[in-house]
Amino acid sequence: MGKIVMLTFDVEQDCPPFAETRRGMEEGLPRVMDLLEEFEIRGTFLFTGRIAEEFPELARRAGKKHELGCHGLEHERFDRLPQGEAERRLREAMETLSQFGEVISFRAPNFQFPDEYYGILAKLGFKVDSTKARHKGWRRGVMELHGLLEVPATTTSIVTRLPWALQRGFHRRFESPIVYIFHPWEFVDMPKRLRPDCWFGTGRGALEKLRKLIEFHLGNGARFMTLREFYEEYQKLKRTRG
Repeated sequence: MGKIVMLTFDVEQDCPPFAETRRGMEEGLPRVMDLLEEFEIRGTFLFTGRIAEEFPELARRAGKKHELGCHGLEHERFDRLPQGEAERRLREAMETLSQFGEVISFRAPNFQFPDEYYGILAKLGFKVDSTKARHKGWRRGVMELHGLLEVPATTTSIVTRLPWALQRGFHRRFESPIVYIFHPWEFVDMPKRLRPDCWFGTGRGALEKLRKLIEFHLGNGARFMTLREFYEEYQKLKRTRG
């Protein structure tokens, strides 16, 4: 049986906090959505509340044709906020995003979210979290954690910007389910005055590598799913086994 692959996109301003431009939203995200829709693949697009306000048509497109998720209100570091302020910001983000679609999936900016704050997510109606990440030291797989289904990210986005001949071996070895992370700004040419991880491999070439990644997994019988679809299948299997 082929692997399960999830393409997730943290939808934010260009490489925060090192830039404040929006070229990824203006140019990169439409290209990505066009590509996925060409293959009839649905991605998970985790918007910040503020970016959804600025680009409502893209948020609406994500909610209608893909999965719309939450990436905070302003790409804030939740581990640096008091719990009450974290809840206030998440509630505001949810109120904004719910105008464009039902939201059940979350990923914290910078993969930083205190364990004691997970009760906030459950209270606000989130069902899935993808903040834990293998490249950040998470060594466990998919599991129920703090009232949510934890679906850990597989790899840092820098891997998918490497030359294709180098990255192909990684894709072959990744264990299912594979959760990839991308950002809209990766698909436009970012200026080299920024930190290297903000510009390395960005631009049209990144879009072609995403195409190759999709074709590679399709050629190996993979199933592409959103975080929501994975959650729903997990719940069905759980009921069957119960």
